[in-house]
Amino acid sequence: MSSFVIAPSILAADFACLGQEVDDVLKAGADVVHFDVMDNHYVPNLTFGPMICKALRQYGVTAPIDVHLMVQPVDDMISAFAEAGASWISFHPEASQHVDRSLQLIQEHGCKAGLALNPATPLNCLEHVMHRLDHVLVMSVNPGFGGQSFIPSILDKVVQLKQMIIASGKQIRIEIDGGVKVDNIRAIAEAGADTFVAGSAIFGQPDYMKVIGEMRHQLSLI
Repeated sequence: MSSFVIAPSILAADFACLGQEVDDVLKAGADVVHFDVMDNHYVPNLTFGPMICKALRQYGVTAPIDVHLMVQPVDDMISAFAEAGASWISFHPEASQHVDRSLQLIQEHGCKAGLALNPATPLNCLEHVMHRLDHVLVMSVNPGFGGQSFIPSILDKVVQLKQMIIASGKQIRIEIDGGVKVDNIRAIAEAGADTFVAGSAIFGQPDYMKVIGEMRHQLSLI
């Protein structure tokens, strides 16, 4: 599997100057721009839709955009975000009546396909769709709000997921979303994760380059 990926979540960015915020965080060393899309239905919060993704593309952002759909139903939003310029799209299996079909839809649009697992969602929901997955997004907080604390027991889940992926022989990234910080990113990586979503831990700091550099340093110690 390729190198570690740091994906700042724009949920914690300053929306009054979002284009500049994204430029700044990418210049500071981020790899991917992460979208936490919430519908006030599947989760108790409302964030943003595909027009923000399209606006960033029109603004000139060329980095991969990783869209995490916390919405129900999912298929219309998959198509809308893909057409708006998304690169990776993940959704929650509980939010789709036909998980395999929704994953196919992502792939048909030319995007990387992923499933997002809540803390209590069991890993066995992946068993019959591993061949369609490019990444699995493991929630290390309960979805809905930024700034929550990392749930330590998720590390065991990541270890088990890594074993499943190795057994499958597939190249599937493990993405962690929720409570990722400088002081725990190494332990998360050692459990098996390679892609790290961080919102307030990056956008909440005065120096994006410094905090991303500190994260990279922790990862280099593995």
